[in-house]
This record gives sequence, C-alpha cells and structure tokens, in this order.
Amino acid sequence: MFRHGSRFLARATTMTWRRPFATDLQAGYVADSNFTEAWKKVVPNVDPPKTPSAFMAPRPATPSSIPSKLTVNFVLPYTSELSGKEFLLRQERVGKRFNAIFIALRSSTPKKIEAVEFFRDFWPVDMVIIPATTGQMGVLPGHVATIAELKPGILSVHEGNDVNKYFVSGGFAFVHANSFADIIAIEAVPLDRIDPNLVQKGLTDFTQKLNTASTDVEKAEAQIGVDVHSALNAALTG
Repeated sequence: MFRHGSRFLARATTMTWRRPFATDLQAGYVADSNFTEAWKKVVPNVDPPKTPSAFMAPRPATPSSIPSKLTVNFVLPYTSELSGKEFLLRQERVGKRFNAIFIALRSSTPKKIEAVEFFRDFWPVDMVIIPATTGQMGVLPGHVATIAELKPGILSVHEGNDVNKYFVSGGFAFVHANSFADIIAIEAVPLDRIDPNLVQKGLTDFTQKLNTASTDVEKAEAQIGVDVHSALNAALTG
C-alpha cells in the first residue's frame, strides 16, 4: 500500500489543481477599461465598514472619588393601557425634563392589579437591592460595572430612611462604573399595591394548569405562572 502512496498523492494533487474556482479568470478575459477607471476614482472615497462598537456612545468617565448617591434609571419597555378605575397616577417633577416610567403588573386574569406612573429625570438614591438570578445583590455608589439578570422578586430602593419596594417579574440591571444604574424590568408594581387574594388565586389556578397540562407549551406557560405567583407570595409573606 505504501509503495503506491506517491502515485495516489500525485493523482489527488492533479485533480485539485484542475478543479475550477469561481474566482478564476476565464480564458480570453478582457477587463472593462471604463469600469476600471471609474472604480479607481470612487474607491478612495469609500469608507470602510463600521463595526457595532463605532455606533456606541463614549464610555462615561469614572469619577476620581466615589459620589454619595447612586443614580438609578428605572424603566419599562412598554406603555400600559389601563382604565381610569385601575390607574393610579403619581407625578413628581424633577428639573425641566420628565421621563415617564410606566409600572404595571398583570395578574393571571385579564384585569390588571395596579399601575403607577412616575415622572422622573434622575433618581439619586443611597442603595438599590435587586433580585438577581444569583441572589439578592446590593448596589451602592462606586459599585463595579456589572450586568445582572433579574428574577421575580423584590426590588428595594433605599433613600435615607425611606425604603420603596417593588415586585419585578424579570429583566436586567446594568451597573456602570460611574455610579449610574439602569434597571430594565418587564413588569413591576409597588409591593403594597399587590392584592394577596389575587396572588393566592393565581397560584392555585396555575398549579392546577400545571398538573393538567398535556403539551410542552402548556407546561411551560403554567410553570412560569407558578414561579411568578410563588415569588409574589414569598414577597408578601417574607
């Protein structure tokens, strides 16, 4: 077998050399001189393709000293459509600009539990405790830059002696090195606005759906409902 190895290699090399490629010039190919001259005039002015990093805003400068406050932006990626009966409006004016934050939590039924709309520009606080998937994480001024995924749980905002608690169903927290934090929640509601009776009813309904689910989709939807309502129940009783 080894005696014929050189012959096999020579034949494979010859076959590869004879294989045509799409980039090969055809026999008798003549370049279009008009196109070539036009291309030479255009190519020096063609910008190279930009990478995603070229569209990012410059990274904010890290302060030399740790500030006394943590600036929090608490936002949700949607606008709630609620009737006047189910809508509670609270307006707080900060500066000349207003950023609307709509906070709503949907129960297991079509009726919403409660909603609060905040008008804030910047929210300077002392500390925020977020329900990360790795556990409760406290964020203070000067915290290292990090990204954390949120799980259903309590988000605590500490302002002096005041502690505001919200239940969030999920999302992400982006902590920047300049003592700014962006908290993006899917849904959120003040903890004192949650009806314990609706929570118990939702937990019972979704547990029953989980036990009777016949497809993978039904099981997944029921499991999500059980997880969220279990976290709601733990937040109210904990």
